[in-house]
Amino acid sequence: MGVKVCQTHLNTCRLCFSLSLAERTGSLGACGWIIIILAGLFTVLLFPITIWFCLKIVQEYERAVIFRLGRITDRKPKGPGIFFVLPCTDSFVKVDLRTISFDIPPQEILTKDSVTVSVDGVVYFRVSDPIASVANVTNADFSTRLLAQTTLRNVLGTKNLAEVLSDREGIAHSMQSNLDEATDNWGIKVERVEIKDVKLPVQLQRAMAAEAEAAREARAKVIAAEGEMNASRALKEASLVIAESPSALQLRYLQTLNTIAAEKNSTIIFPLPMDVISHFMRK
Repeated sequence: MGVKVCQTHLNTCRLCFSLSLAERTGSLGACGWIIIILAGLFTVLLFPITIWFCLKIVQEYERAVIFRLGRITDRKPKGPGIFFVLPCTDSFVKVDLRTISFDIPPQEILTKDSVTVSVDGVVYFRVSDPIASVANVTNADFSTRLLAQTTLRNVLGTKNLAEVLSDREGIAHSMQSNLDEATDNWGIKVERVEIKDVKLPVQLQRAMAAEAEAAREARAKVIAAEGEMNASRALKEASLVIAESPSALQLRYLQTLNTIAAEKNSTIIFPLPMDVISHFMRK
């Protein structure tokens, strides 16, 4: 009795193993092969008519994933060009391999320093594995769009306002790596991510503008003070040089007269000797 039970258990295990092996190898089973043979005979018998249903064409930028009785026939997509399908048993899905771009709608995001900003962007992606994009996800394009929105919110939620405004390139690279890793099982390759615009609240814009204006005014006052200090030092040095040579003051006086005369104005100048001025200064 024990031997019979063990034999029955062994047969059951063999059956389960054979079924799992058939599932892994993609076997269609006896019924499936009978349907395929009948479809092939039907195609041969009505060849002049069925030829128009058997031959399919895909463009250079497209690939076809063929399903035979609900199973993917080959792990390699068909195309480009002409390929053959069996009527009634085969169906196929066209997959576009060109790069697709879409805009990420503006997302209201709370930054790390509790500032609400509105950020939008653009994503460029393409299908790298047509079979995975058909078999592993319902709609690869729509799923990638939704994932891009959530990834934008998650990445910017870890940044403060200064990083969002200044480090757009770093944020774009971080988003691209996260999206590419998440969509790898879907057969999607994210090629590029760009941050388009960062919109701040009106009150925050006014506050930042006032802060920037105050900073510019402070820098202007410092620069003006430094200029006055440098000018006073230069005048002090010039006065020391002129004091060492009294004739230099007379030459400077004549140079000033020459500059005034060059402007072609109607100013009347009465030159006085320097000795006379020095006489009055002594008194």
